[in-house]
Amino acid sequence: MSAEIADGRTRIVVLGAGFAGLELTTRLSEEFGDDIDVVLIDRSDAFVFGFSKLDVMFGRAVPDQVRHPYADIAKPGVRFVQAAIESIDPAGRTVRTGAGAFEADILVVALGADLHPEATPGLAEGGHEFYTVAGGFAAREVLQRFAGGRVVIGVLSTPYKCPPAPSETALLLHAQLVERGLREQSEIALVIDFGRPIPPSPAASAALLEAFAARDIEWHPSREVCELDAGRNVAILRDGGEMPYDLFLAVPVHRAPPVVVEAGLTKDGWIPVDSQTFETAFPGVYALGDVAAVGTPRAGVFAEGHAAIAAEHIAAGIRGTTSSAQYGGRGICYLEFGAGQVAMVDVTFFGDQRSGELIGPSAALAADKAEFGSSRIKRWFGRDW
Repeated sequence: MSAEIADGRTRIVVLGAGFAGLELTTRLSEEFGDDIDVVLIDRSDAFVFGFSKLDVMFGRAVPDQVRHPYADIAKPGVRFVQAAIESIDPAGRTVRTGAGAFEADILVVALGADLHPEATPGLAEGGHEFYTVAGGFAAREVLQRFAGGRVVIGVLSTPYKCPPAPSETALLLHAQLVERGLREQSEIALVIDFGRPIPPSPAASAALLEAFAARDIEWHPSREVCELDAGRNVAILRDGGEMPYDLFLAVPVHRAPPVVVEAGLTKDGWIPVDSQTFETAFPGVYALGDVAAVGTPRAGVFAEGHAAIAAEHIAAGIRGTTSSAQYGGRGICYLEFGAGQVAMVDVTFFGDQRSGELIGPSAALAADKAEFGSSRIKRWFGRDW
């Protein structure tokens, strides 16, 4: 941390203000307040839920309604710094940023996964990614201009964030095209290199496949688009096949941020951690969320769960005690089926109670999803959505 604070308080520097960073700093502030010094650093100026990108994309919200400025954070012991991370020294627990250098007693890396549209030849010229905030917002106008034709939704690498989102996109696109009177002259195809839409939940996958069949949405499992031929409007698949399109919507290649790789934190592309404490091979350095190799999907609810357990162990260390908290790998995700119908997927990955339960879809669960978002904004930002 910057040298201006040297008052004996434990110094915790958190890199990344997504689900994991926000939940961790909230928990530490609740327990210790001003008795610790927490610096939360992110290159962005606002938080956006992943599902909010779809809300904007399909015309249910405008960008200003779904952006939550980090400047609103006012928690005891926590300060936010907007800056890009330039380098990380995990051995020395030192970080260099565009706002200066920060030294930490405890360093938490929660920088998520970077998205790389440029990694797929032809995507910039022949398609539209919708997974970044800017890409999701821009897709709103793309869909508004679409006059019908063949749409291919392609996931360009695995793993990727929020596994249900491509399926949701297909279903919401169907509903939008029906509403606009364009569905009869349109086709929708979904291409994912998974055997089923949501591998951890057979029940959710079965419900999605039934919904795809009922809506005449093509499902292409265990296949991956690796290139676009923009001149011919053709997606080229890794198995040598080709798929024509009029509109290509992409989930771009996901990778760990270069600054994390350059720091020597990664193995096989992501940061290995102790699955029960989330501490890395470097003492006092933790990794949470999408950047960590934990064995759970890359999704906000799981990152939030990582943060809850890590907070217990970090807090115990500050108190000079130990914690027996263990991570069970449970997460609840909401799944949009279109026309106001929402399902809930309750998945547990570890322990004796592994499961992948599906509840819904129903109209009633739409209110639960809204409460999920509003409760976290209240908790993290101290205000109503």
